[in-house]
Amino acid sequence: MTDPDPEFPATAVRILRGATRLLEGLGYAAIAEYTLGNGRRADILAIDGAGQVAIVEIKSSRADFAADRKWRDYLDFCDRFYFAVAPDFPLGLLPEEVGLICADAHGGSIRREGVLQPINANRRRSLILGVALTASRRLARIADPELPW
Repeated sequence: MTDPDPEFPATAVRILRGATRLLEGLGYAAIAEYTLGNGRRADILAIDGAGQVAIVEIKSSRADFAADRKWRDYLDFCDRFYFAVAPDFPLGLLPEEVGLICADAHGGSIRREGVLQPINANRRRSLILGVALTASRRLARIADPELPW
C-alpha cells in the first residue's frame, strides 16, 4: 500500500540514515533492505560483535504503521526488534512490547530498548552468513555494476 503522504520516501530515507548511524555507533554493522528466510524484507538488519541480531522496521507516518500487519513476522529472525520513527511520530500508536528508536537524518536515540528474545543458534548462523554474502555482493556491484548477480 502506498502512503498518501508525498514526503513518505524522503521521511523513510531520513529515518533509515539516522537509525543506521545510531546502530553503527552502538557497535552494530547494519544492512538495509535484507530479505529474511520467510520472504519478508527487513528495513534494517544489524549484527553486533557478539552476533546478536536486531531488526528495525521504519515507520514514516501514521498511515504507514496502520497499513503494516507483517511486523510480527520479523520476531523469529532477531534477538531484538525495534520500530524506528521520526521524532514527531505519534508514539502512542506503537506497541509497548517492542523497542523504539527515534531518528532523523543526523542520528537517533533508543527511546525504549527492545526485549532480548534470543534466536535459535542455527538461524543466527544462517542470518550472519546470509548478511555477509549479501553485503559482499552489494559491494562487488558497486565496484563492477555489470556483474550478473
